[in-house]
Amino acid sequence: MNLSFASAFRIVGLILAVIGGSMLPSFVVSLIYDSSSVYIPFLITMLSSVAAGVFLLKIFQHDFKTLRVKDGFLVVTLCWFFSAAVGAVPFVVTGSIPNPIDAFFESCSGFSTTGASILTDVEVLPKGILFWRSFTHWIGGMGILVFAIALMPSLGISGQNIAVTEAPGPIMDKTSPQMSKTAKTLYIMYLIFTVLEVILLLFGGMSLFDALVHTFGSVGTGGFSSYNDSIAHFNSTYIEVVIMVFMVLCGVNFNLYYLAFKDGISQLFKDSEFRFYLLIFGVSALMIATVLFVTGKNDSIGGSAVDAAFQTASILTTTGYMSSDYEAWPFICQMVLFFLMIAGGCSSSTSGGLKAIRILIISKLIRRGISLRLHPNVIETVKLDGKTLQGDTVSSIANHFFLYILMVFAGTFLISFENESLITSLSSVVTCLGNVGPGFGSIGPTENFAHLTLFSKGILSVYMLAGRLELYPLFILLTPRFWNQDY
Repeated sequence: MNLSFASAFRIVGLILAVIGGSMLPSFVVSLIYDSSSVYIPFLITMLSSVAAGVFLLKIFQHDFKTLRVKDGFLVVTLCWFFSAAVGAVPFVVTGSIPNPIDAFFESCSGFSTTGASILTDVEVLPKGILFWRSFTHWIGGMGILVFAIALMPSLGISGQNIAVTEAPGPIMDKTSPQMSKTAKTLYIMYLIFTVLEVILLLFGGMSLFDALVHTFGSVGTGGFSSYNDSIAHFNSTYIEVVIMVFMVLCGVNFNLYYLAFKDGISQLFKDSEFRFYLLIFGVSALMIATVLFVTGKNDSIGGSAVDAAFQTASILTTTGYMSSDYEAWPFICQMVLFFLMIAGGCSSSTSGGLKAIRILIISKLIRRGISLRLHPNVIETVKLDGKTLQGDTVSSIANHFFLYILMVFAGTFLISFENESLITSLSSVVTCLGNVGPGFGSIGPTENFAHLTLFSKGILSVYMLAGRLELYPLFILLTPRFWNQDY
């Protein structure tokens, strides 16, 4: 079964055109705030990307074939790689991040909504670059390809087999009969959340620029800020609460919002993953708040509650914003946050991590295993929302979990050549694979990834994209069987 390279590169062309076009707002910001040494390179990059995209669309327009799932794996991997590569160009050509590997790391972190950074002082960057850096979160949050799927019918392309491999999470339910309409519906909801948060942050005293930058970071669950001390810079409980609420909202499966709008808000609470997600958030925040207050790290109940809830929401949704230095908290709080880095938000949300639904199903699988040890003759199935899960589904989730563990061990081994501490090496891999951002040790909330070697930055860049691609597409491309024409 031959791969449709022409079809793949035609879609890459569409993505390049979209990325180029998406630089327009950043160019306008640069035109307003920055000198010609910034906005002229920005303009050239933008026009070059659009031109390259249009060229690929034209040159392959007569060789297009119907896409299959196998083609989808190639398409999503190529598109995310080229998006990160093109997104890195403005950093390099404006001199903001001269080293291409560093720029690629920052761009990967942006588009994958990780929020890990190699920049030691973001406040000296041009406004246009800061805007672009955070806007990559907004583009990557809902998924570049989800947006492209909405445009594909006009090019005579079906997006279903791309959506199967692109969707963040185990499943992507169709909210409308046509995939393109589903994509448009999701983006409308995404845009509504964005506008609402910007308005609320403006009421909190933020400038329009800061409101947009931090909305992109929280709605896209990315975490880039225009200030070195992140959300702590504003020293505002109101701002922390607003951002916390939208982080939690955007960690929810967006399909549920469509169902809630159509059939009532009760649809949210009928979903097992949503209830489990809220349970993790509530229990974790309560535990951290209690420890902070009891140990005297925060001398007020209200302050402890806000700090705990914000940081819990930030790490659970893999946003990575910081309102305080959590490495100064008691060790038990840090352990809770480390677990949240692994867990992540809901499927089909903008969050990363393993996803709540996988954690839930794995816990059910463990419980069934214990039950079968006690009662070997009892037939017990794994159920979700009252429905029995197919064996293939359970097996796929278990395989994903073990692949995740394998990647964590392999990545930690590779990063260990840095001769950093175990917690630094381990958390750098976990935070990049889960698209979280900050970690522990020398990459903690008050540090960054600047001191790592280019080798480690390259490895972690791949891990960020692998996490955003849900691991499998990248691994599938590395197998000889994928390239074998007989399959």
